[in-house]
Amino acid sequence: MLLETTLRPRPPYDLADSTGGTAGGTRRMRGGVLELWDRVDGAPARVLLRQRPDGSIDARVTGADPERAHERLRFLLALDVDHAPFLRQARRDPLARVAAWRWPGLRPIRLATPAHALVAAVCGQLVTGREAARLHRAVLRLCGPDADGLRVPPSQEDVAALHPARCASTGLAARRAGAMVRVARGPSLDRLAGRTTAQIVAAVTREPGLGPWSAGVIAMRGYGRYDHGLVGDLGLMRLWAAVHGEWPAPEETAAMLAPYGEWAGLASVYLLRHPLAALGGRPVTRLSARAAAASA
Repeated sequence: MLLETTLRPRPPYDLADSTGGTAGGTRRMRGGVLELWDRVDGAPARVLLRQRPDGSIDARVTGADPERAHERLRFLLALDVDHAPFLRQARRDPLARVAAWRWPGLRPIRLATPAHALVAAVCGQLVTGREAARLHRAVLRLCGPDADGLRVPPSQEDVAALHPARCASTGLAARRAGAMVRVARGPSLDRLAGRTTAQIVAAVTREPGLGPWSAGVIAMRGYGRYDHGLVGDLGLMRLWAAVHGEWPAPEETAAMLAPYGEWAGLASVYLLRHPLAALGGRPVTRLSARAAAASA
């Protein structure tokens, strides 16, 4: 079945800026059109999106229940989030203001299932962004075949069916592969959707091999929460080191995010756009926050 409609996001919103890569091969942007696979009540749905100059988004949805898929799109694309209060605060922050002025329409697109967010969280631990993307694609290849050149986001059952040793053969650390499969074989991840963010974070961090960073990825990308940041992210640690002149303990990055409160997760994304967050291998030199902002 096919449904064509027009979506109107709360401004500012930029679809291209919010796409955030291929999500393990489940989405791609070509010629201004974003193509992705979603899961609607467990069933795959193919979605094509194009943003018009006036900010509205033309959507074409194909699947067993396209009307339900259309409803889900507003959540998946974060169309109803009013992040204007965050932008006002970020534009006063010497570190975050660069991204807040340059990419004001950035609201990260969510992943289709909590299980997919689990995979992204495990594959991204303690590695570079490039290696995280490679591992993400490799694990999703184990979950099922291509569909029109893209991967369908995995269900919890797909991840639970994986063997940890096979996941480790992709280069994923054996301990993390075991944690991913163990969590997927446990209680339904969908049950956490109705819990508070604090409860989600507590449930994730109780699992051996998963910490605050993983909880941030799962909360933000799997459940659409912005109030828990990517504590311990390597990019945030680089940025913290550039400002303070020494390498931080992972939990010290929480101090960068604490002033944002309910927007700590979104602040993580914007701060990671700072050039100093991406400079791997750069010698640590003490910079003031003003100097760090000027380096952008």
